Amino acid sequence: MTTSTDFDIRRIGGRIGAEILGVDLSTELAPAVVTEINSALLEHKALVFRDQELDDAGQLRFASLFGELTTAHPTVPSVDGQPNILPVDGDEGIRANQWHTDVTFVRTPPKASTLRSIVVPPYGGNTLIANSAAAYRDLPEPLRELADKLWAVHTNDYDYAAPKSEKAAEHRRRFVSRKYRTAHPVVRVHPETGERGLFVGGFAQSIVGLGPSDSRDLLRIFQSYVTRPENIVRVAWTPGDLVLFDNRITQHYAPDDYGDLPRLLHRVTVAGDVPAGVDGTLSHVIEGDDAAHYTPVAA
Repeated sequence: MTTSTDFDIRRIGGRIGAEILGVDLSTELAPAVVTEINSALLEHKALVFRDQELDDAGQLRFASLFGELTTAHPTVPSVDGQPNILPVDGDEGIRANQWHTDVTFVRTPPKASTLRSIVVPPYGGNTLIANSAAAYRDLPEPLRELADKLWAVHTNDYDYAAPKSEKAAEHRRRFVSRKYRTAHPVVRVHPETGERGLFVGGFAQSIVGLGPSDSRDLLRIFQSYVTRPENIVRVAWTPGDLVLFDNRITQHYAPDDYGDLPRLLHRVTVAGDVPAGVDGTLSHVIEGDDAAHYTPVAA
């Protein structure tokens, strides 16, 4: 068992991201170690563990230290025989080359996500992660006051770019096979730290009470603050790496810049709570089920 909390935290971005050195995730971690890792996650938003060489069971064990696990995805199939693991396979057309927060189209998006690299291309294929709390702080005061009052509708059913292959088209059909629309606050209050973050991203398609044109303009403005270079950390993968990020206060993006080369990650997510706005109002379902497989039993 790893019992010592004397590990190193090396910041890799000015506003987001740190590497954790001296922790072997293949061993059983003592509660004090998990507490320290969680504290680092809350501070740095995204943590990188290099050269861990975990298998699926090890990734599941590590992710479960932070809460109950979700199933792989509300609509997309899991890894065969592993209902909690989503294959992120570039060869299958699963290329998330847009900024997003995982599964915000349901009422209870994941609390945290783990990504483990299995096959990585020799170039490209990085993952970018952005700090949405820093983005909120960057807003001029009039925009912050406006954002605090707004709600956005998130959905998995919108006008995607045309799929590049039949595999990608089939993945798209599965992705929207069950339609979800959920209203979330544009500014989400983090349940552990109280920080405010811009809760938008690729699944946010409209602003409640506004028409399509005004919605697009406002979402574009808010999103531009999230994706400022100073708010982003870039993770260059090597096989065996694991990244843990706080899905409640980040967005991420995987640029499609590696051609036909193979890239395979496995994703395991931790169940989250219902987002709350600055006035305490909770998110609510507009269309679709309650996605109970993404909700902790105690919630």
